[in-house]
Amino acid sequence: MNEKVFKAYNEQIQAEFYSAYMYLAMSMDMEAKNFKGMAQWLYVQYEEEREHALKLLKFMQERGAKPVLLPVEAPAADYGTPLELFKKVLAHEKYVTSRIHAMYEVALAEKDYAAQVELQWFITEQVEEEANASDIVAKLEMAGDHMGGLMIIDGQLGARK
Repeated sequence: MNEKVFKAYNEQIQAEFYSAYMYLAMSMDMEAKNFKGMAQWLYVQYEEEREHALKLLKFMQERGAKPVLLPVEAPAADYGTPLELFKKVLAHEKYVTSRIHAMYEVALAEKDYAAQVELQWFITEQVEEEANASDIVAKLEMAGDHMGGLMIIDGQLGARK
């Protein structure tokens, strides 16, 4: 793994751990606001982002590289209403998508075929991540401030395992 690809992967590990940390903070915020289903959905998302970081880390190790854990910034503690929070989720997932695309460009430029293949999984994953976040934002926009609608959405999101 050359230096440019190593750097891109190593920085993405940091970004994925930040994502996990952010989703955990969001889960705690929704839990504190008694949106237990949303808190559950966000907690599962936390676990998924942590797994993404570890997937990148393991790939680097399999290639003989030694990842370096970089510091992870503390996320916010309050994310506002459920709609405000999930709009931040969508914006964050779009940001992660842009990072994955940039990594792919590095792998392409460096002719690192193994990294290109590995990143295909992440590219596909990001399509799903953005679609899920968009769907939740659309439902929350339809519900508006109607507590009954918010409770239905909360219940649906709480079914995520």
